[in-house]
Amino acid sequence: MSDAADPDHGPVHGPTAAAAPVPGYPPARRGDDVEDLPAGAPVARVADPYRWLEDASSEETAAWAAAQDALLAEHRAGWEGRDAVVGRLAGLLGAGSVGVPVHRGARRFSTRREPGAEHAVLLVREPADAADPDGAQVERVLVDPVAVDPSGLTTLDAWQPSLEGDLLAYQLSEGGSEESALRVLDVATGEVVDGPLDRTRYSPVAWLPGGTAFYCVRRLAPDLVPDGEEQFHRRVVLHEVGGAELDEVEVFGAGRDLRTYYGVSVSRDGRWLSVTAAVGTDPRTDVWLADLGEGSTAAAAPPLREVVVGEDAATSAGVRRDGRLYVSTDLGAPRGRLAVADPHDPRPDRWRDLLAERDDAVLEGWTVLDGPGLGDAPVLLAAWTTHAVSRLTVHDLADGALRGEVALPGTGTVGGLVSRPEGGHEAWFVVTDPTTLPHVHRYDARTGEVAVVEGPPGDAADAVGGDVPTRTQQLEVTSADGTTVRVLVTARTDALDADGRPLAPAPLVLYGYGGFGISLPPTWSAGTLAWVRSGGVWAVAGLRGGGEEGEEWHRAGMGPHKPRVYEDLEAAADALTDRGWTTTDRLGIYGGSNGGLLVGAALTRRPAGYRAVVCSAPLLDMVRYQLHGLGRTWAGEYGDAEDAEQLGWLLAHSPYHHVRADEPYPATLFTVFDGDSRVDPLHARKLCAALQAATSRPVEEAPVLLRREADVGHGARSVTRSTALTADVLAFLGHELGLDVAAVPPAVSRR
Repeated sequence: MSDAADPDHGPVHGPTAAAAPVPGYPPARRGDDVEDLPAGAPVARVADPYRWLEDASSEETAAWAAAQDALLAEHRAGWEGRDAVVGRLAGLLGAGSVGVPVHRGARRFSTRREPGAEHAVLLVREPADAADPDGAQVERVLVDPVAVDPSGLTTLDAWQPSLEGDLLAYQLSEGGSEESALRVLDVATGEVVDGPLDRTRYSPVAWLPGGTAFYCVRRLAPDLVPDGEEQFHRRVVLHEVGGAELDEVEVFGAGRDLRTYYGVSVSRDGRWLSVTAAVGTDPRTDVWLADLGEGSTAAAAPPLREVVVGEDAATSAGVRRDGRLYVSTDLGAPRGRLAVADPHDPRPDRWRDLLAERDDAVLEGWTVLDGPGLGDAPVLLAAWTTHAVSRLTVHDLADGALRGEVALPGTGTVGGLVSRPEGGHEAWFVVTDPTTLPHVHRYDARTGEVAVVEGPPGDAADAVGGDVPTRTQQLEVTSADGTTVRVLVTARTDALDADGRPLAPAPLVLYGYGGFGISLPPTWSAGTLAWVRSGGVWAVAGLRGGGEEGEEWHRAGMGPHKPRVYEDLEAAADALTDRGWTTTDRLGIYGGSNGGLLVGAALTRRPAGYRAVVCSAPLLDMVRYQLHGLGRTWAGEYGDAEDAEQLGWLLAHSPYHHVRADEPYPATLFTVFDGDSRVDPLHARKLCAALQAATSRPVEEAPVLLRREADVGHGARSVTRSTALTADVLAFLGHELGLDVAAVPPAVSRR
């Protein structure tokens, strides 16, 4: 950190500016705001010269942002190949997409995005004649976000059919907001019969048999909570379809931490209710179980029995058709295990493992196949990852004994593993890898066969100049403390020798996240494929803080250990240059959200280590992050800025507070979204201004730019918006790293 003299209170730590403004950047007033820190913090005060940029509604901020728009437009005009990339990405994304089917009796629900469509639609497929369930099938659109809002700003966030498949609960965020509202429609008629229910963002839906009511999660009304806390104070409620909010039964949540998120599920027979609670994004989950057959009615909250409460572990639980309570947990098993218990006596000391923890894989999901076609041999299908690469195993349902492994195509990722809730012998899942669009597969437990049953409706090959072979491989690198970190590298096959080593250094993008236990598995990406087909290399690092190696891996990058995540990224960057994949002047790093914090820290720790940085929707001011958006829910991950010791953790890596004058900062593109209710764009505005004032490199050589977008939030967006954003990112990186992103060089044989 830098020091500035304060005659009354001693040194002030924080970002510094060069002696003279860097020509070419919009002027940004350097204010005299100072943050006084709690007693016991490593410093008493930190400078916050760009706090005025926190106020997006001020005329001064608006003028500064408009000037940044003009600066971006000026530089974007010089990014050769951007228009070609737009066309290529439109072709890749224009192939469409398909989702895993969800079955309810004779009906099948799934999503599909047709070529050229802005959003996926929700479909139902059902017998043309209800009296002949095995006869001809018809397909209908149930929910089309573009039909609701032709502007493309409305997104379908979640959906859940009733147990019988007669009703559908679905959630839409409208007009570019991220505020899901829940509705219920009659599947047969398409008529909306309930809703919208507001304040249901992040709400699960757990239907009761018959479809007359469901459990969900709603925030309290704004007039019932203090100002500034409208995004918190959730409650589990029982809602009757068509009923008024006043008639909802509050089931759980009163008196608990205002940051708590809840989950709900109901057993197929409607007898057992499971409720989970986690404070913010903390990796700890408490679970309760209620027997809805114990005299409770819809007019009263059912009594809840503790399953696991107060343990430092994440757990979920539910009762299945065989009457057993299935418990998925990392309690005593950081890589995950699956246990069973009697729901009448569900304490942890009564659990019996079906799938014990493995030392070579992380348990990611499971489903039960117990249909009549399997006779007396029902099975358990389990999804695992080994260093983020998926595996599927088959087990005896009674005792978990291993029966075999399901053959999967290549180095890829399995997602969305489901089976029929009423029982059956089939399971469905998607398989993807960095250059293969997700395809829906079906597994038949009677024969062990796996078949592709649905793929994207369009063809992406023509969009990238035909089928140029690529290869994805996993490298091992050693971090500063000796820990092995794995990096997935995708490149054109003709750029590699017979052993998979690079023939020559190439422009390379290193992507990372490293937080919240979230893994970065090998999945399809239009941006990755477009970059690689043009001759670049794309690398994804499985950093500590993520979930690639289980919960211990996650916690190794939390709180006071956050610097390890940055060391892991640095080790990956060094290894990729040392092994000839790229050079420092052709190396870019990219991350979003928590990954934006990652690359923000990387560029302030080693400004000369990268040629270009893309920092998307980032957290960057870690002293004040809890004051904005959903920041206070992340204190368990990063540290609590109101606690002196934990504030020390945050100050140790907060990018905004580590900006130093006259440093050779790399070319940097910040991308932010005005509708982002998770990470406020103020973080990027403040660091952008600080870097522009501090860098020793002229704007023509290494520009620091801000790309902002209105009417869109942190997550889902239309295809057109995704295309424009990714095109800007790739064109910026291509311009800075020396890759012609408009080209698709012909494949070259090594013979």
